[in-house]
Amino acid sequence: MTRLLVAPLAGLAGLAALASASALASASAGTATGAESAASPTTVVYEAEAAALSHAVAETANAGFSGTGYVNYEDAVGGYIEWTVDAPRPGQHLLTFRFSATGSDERPLEIAVNGAVVTALSFPPTGGGAGWQTLDLRVGLTAGRNTIRATATAPTGGPNVDWLAVGDWRRHVDDWSVAVVESTMRRATPARFGGWGYTQGLYLYAQHLVYQRTGDPRYLAYIKEWADRFVDTGGNISNSFNNLDSMQSGNVLLILYKETGDVRYKTAADKIRRRLNTYPRTADGGFWHATSRQHQLWSDGVFMVLPFLVRYGKLFGDSVYANAEVTNQLLIYAQHLQVDSGLFIHAWDESGQQPWSDPVTHRSPEHWCRAIGWYGMASTQVLDELPADQDGREELIEVVRRLVVAMARFQDPQTGRWFQVVDKGDVAGNWTETSCSSMYTYTIAKAVQRGYVSRSFLPAAIHGYRGVLAKAAIGPDGLTDIVDICIGTNVGDLAFYFARPRATNDLHGLGAFLIMNELMAHLDAVTAPGAAGPVTAAGPVTAAGPVTAAGPVTAAGS
Repeated sequence: MTRLLVAPLAGLAGLAALASASALASASAGTATGAESAASPTTVVYEAEAAALSHAVAETANAGFSGTGYVNYEDAVGGYIEWTVDAPRPGQHLLTFRFSATGSDERPLEIAVNGAVVTALSFPPTGGGAGWQTLDLRVGLTAGRNTIRATATAPTGGPNVDWLAVGDWRRHVDDWSVAVVESTMRRATPARFGGWGYTQGLYLYAQHLVYQRTGDPRYLAYIKEWADRFVDTGGNISNSFNNLDSMQSGNVLLILYKETGDVRYKTAADKIRRRLNTYPRTADGGFWHATSRQHQLWSDGVFMVLPFLVRYGKLFGDSVYANAEVTNQLLIYAQHLQVDSGLFIHAWDESGQQPWSDPVTHRSPEHWCRAIGWYGMASTQVLDELPADQDGREELIEVVRRLVVAMARFQDPQTGRWFQVVDKGDVAGNWTETSCSSMYTYTIAKAVQRGYVSRSFLPAAIHGYRGVLAKAAIGPDGLTDIVDICIGTNVGDLAFYFARPRATNDLHGLGAFLIMNELMAHLDAVTAPGAAGPVTAAGPVTAAGPVTAAGPVTAAGS
């Protein structure tokens, strides 16, 4: 069996052919029929049990293998596994062997390419047959078909071999969403998944998206076990909800009520809804970011409460209020925070008393990337729930249009990602941040899908998707790692944002990644509302060089 570790774009209609796994599904044993995708890099994994074997047998006794088994060499010199692999181009290619080894002795293998010995590799003991590890090697391959033979040179034979990968397998997996969810659940049980916080709510909402697609009951059970730490048998939840952040996990309550019908989750969600009746506001009605952040609107805040509120209204017959409130809030925030370029400022202080508050505009000084991403995701998710005739809907769509234009304008043309301070990509010390890049990719793609902007912006979303996937890999422990995620961040100046710590697997990034990936990996641009025909590999969507948005807006950095 051969598996293509999917290149980006596999879910984009018309582009799926560029990275089609179906062509490989019919591959003959030990070979691959699919050439490398034009949207690559791709990686092909060749299962050992499907290769040609001599004095080696396929087994299943040791857990943790992929495919239908692994190969165990006989205790003799001369046993081998020989794969037939395809290389898309001549030159050096990365090979990775996944193996395990019992005992205390190393297991040497002689590696031959197309009949010529190129090197010897020594495979160390791994602590047991289920202690799978990887070993890398670079070799020269010719374009097209090649043979790679691994021959045992010691009387103890070779290691257990699970598969051989050709290409950088750490950057491509079959289903990134599933891989991230599985890795996260392995890293932390629900009891150790943190408190009632907005990052937990963000991530678990995103995990539920993966559950909806896969139907894996473990994903929903994990969400429920986490929530039940905070919701007692009477539906009580010990939280005063004095800041918008604390309300974000209300989405988890709505999910669990819909999935289980358990009234406890409605009772808990009702407490958040009732809190809004007395929650403090600016003079024009905008929700304060927190009771401790008096008179302040932060772009972050809209995602923390408004998607919950509009879903609550739809689920419990409160849509007249909820739809009007969420629309009004988004427009109030945009009035104070969106500037002429279409970008959003991080925060606005009605009182003008904060040290970061401009004396005239009362705005903070910088365009922090994730604050803008929160608004983009909130507005597009709310629009998905609003009726077509909702007062203010068209004004909100115009806000989103202006934002998408700005996102495309300030996209880094080299990486496809967006900078920590969005409009200052040319300033030393700035860096591309992964969570906001996921959010922007999602926002642009959703706006294209819903017809809020033209399809000329789709290449910017594709370029962003590729850029985010470049920050994802499989670590030595076999779990996913997503890097360069800014930790939680207050309002500050340029130096403050530049100096924020960059985390790996921070929930801001994991949640945003899953939301993005569940859209991008399965986006049907042909049947999407507002679509105007299939996307093809011709035209503005190219595999080589930076992707630019066709028309008047280009994906150029500042």
